[in-house]
Amino acid sequence: MLPHAATWESPDLALLRAGLISPDRLHPLVAAALAPGRAGPGPACAPRPGAGPRRVECRGVVHRIGLVDGVLTALDHGPDEIRREQLLAALTGTPVACLRAIDEAHRGPAELDDVRARLDHGDAAGALAVVEALLGPDAALRGGLRDELETAVLRQLSYGLFRAGLTGRGPLPTDRDRRNQHRGHPRHAATR
Repeated sequence: MLPHAATWESPDLALLRAGLISPDRLHPLVAAALAPGRAGPGPACAPRPGAGPRRVECRGVVHRIGLVDGVLTALDHGPDEIRREQLLAALTGTPVACLRAIDEAHRGPAELDDVRARLDHGDAAGALAVVEALLGPDAALRGGLRDELETAVLRQLSYGLFRAGLTGRGPLPTDRDRRNQHRGHPRHAATR
């Protein structure tokens, strides 16, 4: 006797056969499995390449930040002013709002959850496209974005090695795993 899963017909397949939906209405992986010859839709939320500059209120005036030569930069400030403000920030001063917005985009962007979700589902190319649309293709990554992309690359590399039989013990530990190794057990905390 065959299990139910072997004889059950997928509702998506039934709808496709009846002509009630087209493959482009399905998830791309489902469409590729059920209708291999037909192209499905592109990425679910592809970044907008021509989104234009973002606006930031800086010193009481609305300024723009955008991509120049592949790097996110302040468009309404001169190079000398930007260097001066970066030096001020390095000396623990407060830079202008435009540079703070650029720094926030690098360190804790609103799109970090989207990048993390894409990486968790194996969509490294989509995650990189989101990062490039946000910061530019030539930007130097720092903070949370760099950590997430680095962890994802290590995870994919270790999984590939494991699948190829080149490692003996499974995936390599991540930074999160290493951090948890040094923590004491709460039960032992009172005896220290």
